Amino acid sequence: MEKPKLLIVEDDYESQSFLKIFFRNDYDTTIVESESGFHNVISEKSFDLILMDISLPNGKDGIELTKEIKSNPATSKTPIVCLTTHAFLKDKARAMEAGADYFLAKPVENKILKNIVKQFCPTVLGSK
Repeated sequence: MEKPKLLIVEDDYESQSFLKIFFRNDYDTTIVESESGFHNVISEKSFDLILMDISLPNGKDGIELTKEIKSNPATSKTPIVCLTTHAFLKDKARAMEAGADYFLAKPVENKILKNIVKQFCPTVLGSK
């Protein structure tokens, strides 16, 4: 059985490493760290869920990429969960206005993160 495809847009190397290990059993993960990496993979592959950091270096941030995804008919239905250190209410409001389906502020408990991802990507059968 094919694993659901999870795109992680995250510029912090330690967070990338953790998320790759954390989701490796249940998801086919792709990790990009910037707008250019995002555009390279999103044009080649479709995803079942996107975990989006808000702060990204050199180019558009996660809010702008979320708007881009949600305004494109080919990707508009792809769920986006913002996972970010930007924990202010204004950041959450901006993310939700851009079209994010959910907003999580780091640090987040592993169980909560896994449950939110499963909520938006229910094709996962196992629950490690």
